[in-house]
Amino acid sequence: MRLFRTLSFPLLTLATLLTTVVPYSSAQVMPSPTTPVIGNETTVSADPTVARPNSNHCTVTLFQDLEFADFNTKNFSYTPPSTKVCPGPWSKVVLTVDFTVTKGTQYDRTGQFYLGGAILFFGTTAEPRLDFTPFWHVESDVTDLSALLTSPQAGTALLGNYVGVYNGVDYNGIVYATAKLAFYETNGENPAASVPNRVIGLTGNNGSYALNSPNSVDKQSVTLPTNVTSAYLDVFAQGQSDDEFWYTCVPNALTMLLESCGDTGFRETEITIDGKPAGVAPVTPYIFTGGIDPLLWAPIPGVQTLNFKPYRVDLSPFAGLLSNGKTHTVGVQVYNADSYFSITGNLLLYTDPVLTKVTGEVVSNNLTAEPSPEQFDDITADGNGNAYGSISIKSNRQYTIVGHVATSEGEKVSTVSQDVTFNQTQLFTINESEYVQDVKQTTNAYAASSANVGGLETNTSNSFSFPLTVNLSEVANQQGGYSVTTQVSQQWLDKTEQSQGSLAEYSSQASNTVNAKDTLLYDSSFNYLGHTGSATTQTYNSNDTNGDCYSRTLTAANQKLTSLTDGAACQ
Repeated sequence: MRLFRTLSFPLLTLATLLTTVVPYSSAQVMPSPTTPVIGNETTVSADPTVARPNSNHCTVTLFQDLEFADFNTKNFSYTPPSTKVCPGPWSKVVLTVDFTVTKGTQYDRTGQFYLGGAILFFGTTAEPRLDFTPFWHVESDVTDLSALLTSPQAGTALLGNYVGVYNGVDYNGIVYATAKLAFYETNGENPAASVPNRVIGLTGNNGSYALNSPNSVDKQSVTLPTNVTSAYLDVFAQGQSDDEFWYTCVPNALTMLLESCGDTGFRETEITIDGKPAGVAPVTPYIFTGGIDPLLWAPIPGVQTLNFKPYRVDLSPFAGLLSNGKTHTVGVQVYNADSYFSITGNLLLYTDPVLTKVTGEVVSNNLTAEPSPEQFDDITADGNGNAYGSISIKSNRQYTIVGHVATSEGEKVSTVSQDVTFNQTQLFTINESEYVQDVKQTTNAYAASSANVGGLETNTSNSFSFPLTVNLSEVANQQGGYSVTTQVSQQWLDKTEQSQGSLAEYSSQASNTVNAKDTLLYDSSFNYLGHTGSATTQTYNSNDTNGDCYSRTLTAANQKLTSLTDGAACQ
C-alpha cells in the first residue's frame, strides 16, 4: 500500500478603510525581514521584503483581521489615499498581508485577493498544529497595478476554509488576514514609476478559472484601447486536486501499476490571442505546507508556497492587432492538465501618450499550438504488482514572434523570442517490502524581448529555472510497520538583464533554495507513530548592478528554527 498517496492527510496536520501617513527617512533600500527568533516554531521564510524608496509613504488598509471560516466570498472596498496626503503618481506601491490560523486541525488553503477585477495576491496558507498557532507575513510589489489604484475599486477575498466536523474529524483552524497597501511618494532619488496605463484582470472578482482537462481553456473576451503600444500577461498556474502533485504523475497506461496520477509529469501553460498561439509560460511545481509530509514545511515552507510569483509573458508583438477596435479573446490552458489547474492573471497594457489610435500587425509567428514532448518508458513488471525501472520525458520549445505598430514616436518593432525546456526522469522500485519513487526535473526558460523605435533599440532578457528533486521511499520494517522517508530539494533561479542597444544598463539575479527531509513511522495497521530526522534549510540570495545585495540562510530541525545566517553571499 502506498501510504504517501494520502498527501496532506489530517493526521499530520498536528494540528471602513484606514489611511496613515508615515515619514520614511531611512536610506535603507533593501530592508531585511523581521529577524526570526532561534527556537521559535512559527512559520518563517528567508525571502526578502520588497525594496522601499527612501521617501514618505502612506498606508491604506484593505481589510483588518478578516475571518475565513467558510467558502463564501468576502467583499471589501478600496478608496485611494488623499491627493493632499499622498499624491500620485507614486514611485512604488507595496502590498503586505499578515496571516494567522488558529491552533487545531486544518488543511492548507488557497487564498486569492482581487481589486478592480485584477489579482492582487495568490498563495497558500500554513497548517496549524493541535497546540500551536502559526502566523506569517508576505509582501509583493504591486506598482504595476497603479492605474487601478488611482480610483475607488471593489475588492474580493477568496480563501475557502471548511470549519466543522467531516468524517469524524473536527476541522477547527480558522484563518485571519490583514491586508494593506503602502504608497511611496516621489522625490529626487525616486521618480514616478513607469507603469501600465490599463490593467485588466482575466478572471475578475469571481476568482480563478479551473482547467479540468487538457482541452479546458480559460477564454476571456476583452475590449481594449485602440492605442496599445506594449502588452504583457502576468499569469499564475496552480496545480490542485489530482494535479497538486503533477510532477509525480506518469503515463496513463502506467497509473495503476505505479499507483500514481496520469498525463505524465509534464505541464506547460499556453497563451493564445483569438485562438492563435501567443506565448508559453512554464508551470512552477509549488508544494503546499500539507504536501507529501507536512512536517517537512514547519516552520520553513517551500519555495513561493505562501506567495506565488506570476510568470510574465511579453505580448507586445500583438499591440497593433489588439488596437484594431475589435473584441479580442485571450485564452490560457495547461498542457496535460488532469483535474485541475487554477488559472488567473493580469493583462498589462501601455498606451500611446499622444495618439488615440495606432495601427500595426503581427509580422511573423512560428509558435506552435502545443509542445511535442518526447517520452521514454523503461518499466519492467512481473504481473504480481512488482515493478522497477525509469520514465523520462523532455520538451523543448523555441519560438520568435515579431510585430510592429505605428506610434507617435515612430514605427515600433517588437521582437519576442523564448526557449523553454523541460527534462524529467522518474525512477521506481516497487515490491512487497518497499515503494520507491525518485523524481528529478528541471524547467528552464530564457526569454528575450527587444523594441526598436526609430532606430533606438531597448533589450530585456530573463533567465528562469526551477529545478526540483523529490525522493519518496516507503519501506517495511521487521516489526511489520512502515517508514516513509521524503527528501525534497527545490530551487528558483532568476536573472534579468536590460540594455540600450549594445550598452548594458542593469542586471539582477536571485536564487531561492529549500531542502527538506523527514521520516514518518507507522505500525502494521497504518497507525501513525511519530517521525524522525526532520530537518529543513532555506537560502535566499539576490544582488544587482546597483549594488544592492541580500542573503539569508535559515535552518530548522524538528519544527523549530535552529540557526540564521545573514549576509554570507554579500561579503
